[in-house]
Amino acid sequence: MRRSGNSCVGLWLALWALPMALPAQEKPQLQVNWDKEQLVLKTSATLQVVVNPLLRRGSRIHDQAFAALRQLSADYVRYVPWLPYPRLAVAELEPPTSERTSWDFSLIDPMTLDFLEATAGHPVILNFSTIPAWLFQTEAPVTWPKDPDQVFWSYTKGAELREGGLEELGQYYARLVSWYTQGGFTDELGQRHTSNHRFKIPYWEVFNEPDIEHQTTAEQYTARYDAVVSAIRAVEPEMKFVGLSLAYPSTHPEMFEYFLNPKNHQPGIPLDLISYHFYAVPTKTQTVDHWQYTLFDQADRFLATVRYVEAIRKRLSPQTKTTLNELGTILPTDWHPDTPYAPDPPIPKAYWNLSGALYAYLYLEVAKLGIDIAGESQLVGYPSQFPSVTMIDWTTGEPNARYRVLKLIHDHLAPGDLLARTRLVDQDIAAQGFRTARGNKLLLINKRNRDATVNLAQEIREGTLEAVDVMSGSTAPSPMGLSGKSVTLRPFSVAIVTLGR
Repeated sequence: MRRSGNSCVGLWLALWALPMALPAQEKPQLQVNWDKEQLVLKTSATLQVVVNPLLRRGSRIHDQAFAALRQLSADYVRYVPWLPYPRLAVAELEPPTSERTSWDFSLIDPMTLDFLEATAGHPVILNFSTIPAWLFQTEAPVTWPKDPDQVFWSYTKGAELREGGLEELGQYYARLVSWYTQGGFTDELGQRHTSNHRFKIPYWEVFNEPDIEHQTTAEQYTARYDAVVSAIRAVEPEMKFVGLSLAYPSTHPEMFEYFLNPKNHQPGIPLDLISYHFYAVPTKTQTVDHWQYTLFDQADRFLATVRYVEAIRKRLSPQTKTTLNELGTILPTDWHPDTPYAPDPPIPKAYWNLSGALYAYLYLEVAKLGIDIAGESQLVGYPSQFPSVTMIDWTTGEPNARYRVLKLIHDHLAPGDLLARTRLVDQDIAAQGFRTARGNKLLLINKRNRDATVNLAQEIREGTLEAVDVMSGSTAPSPMGLSGKSVTLRPFSVAIVTLGR
């Protein structure tokens, strides 16, 4: 999306857009007009939970992970049984025959029930993203490890569904949903499978990153979405659905153009929400001193994509909402699928705070764009499973700075709050004032690996600050009294200042 030009007009515009130069001793002031709100906050801060062996009962951090999820108390948590562990994600691994079916929830149920218990009372989004491999045309039958904990990246093969596969696909998901909402289902041979589960699941997301998995085209995805949604609605008429879930939204505008056009769907198919993802990724040769610029530059490019997608959505399907349900950072040293159990390089402590600050920045900026859900990725990662995305320590289960930032935002800001008119000309600090039922709040984000001072236009006579930064590490922030006309932020600090009324 970058373009270069050599015209004088282009140069003049670029220079005009730069912040006004200030004397070295003068710091820019943060100005908030509390009486002139810009818009009503719509964005819910939340996260995703991706199934992996450390979430299984009996793992060393199972209890701590689900306790952290419960304590967060967030809405719209996304739950994803995913392809690297076929036995933990696919409920019918073998194709039905005239004599037997292979339906088996014995490994899937425990984690799913623990998730639903930890999020009880909150709307959730379920996405059993991995399609049974036997539904696709492949050169040979797809195999998988007998050990359910062995990571396996080669399960999703094939691009075209087998003959009759579109209807079978819909029925697979209808039965899966019925297992959790209707007490069970009747299989392909007429046999009843009873679960006694009758959960209320308000949202179902249809597949994950189809632009990667099975190399799905816009036409294929739309047809498969319609088949799944039609079949699920037959058993759960009130369920709402999330579509697309793209890994690379900036390179697939045709997916949005086709899917969001109601003319390309069967009559009556709802387009409730769309979703897509973003991870900032530095290069292997960069250090944390480079990351502080690289990651935020990539975030700004992603925000340009969000604006572009929003224009498509508003033109074709303005009633459709948006969830950005995988927002995060990944270190390039995480990804070595050929040697998944090789030790990863140590992750610098400051990385966790930088990653948390990036999420806070994305949350703030997409809130200004009216995005409905901003989901951080993800609750548990560990060596062999993207350790740099984790929100809790995979050895102790203790929440890290990424979790603490999400909880800080979630505890202080909520849909219905008002974004006040805020001005701060500073490339290194992001700031926004919010009018809430719990008092006026300032969200402050230090994007850099150094201390930063924010000068305020008005003196704080009574206020508190709660911050997650490199000094506090992964501990929960404690309110600290404030007064005066400035706030000093530690490196990669995310802070909430609550002002006296």
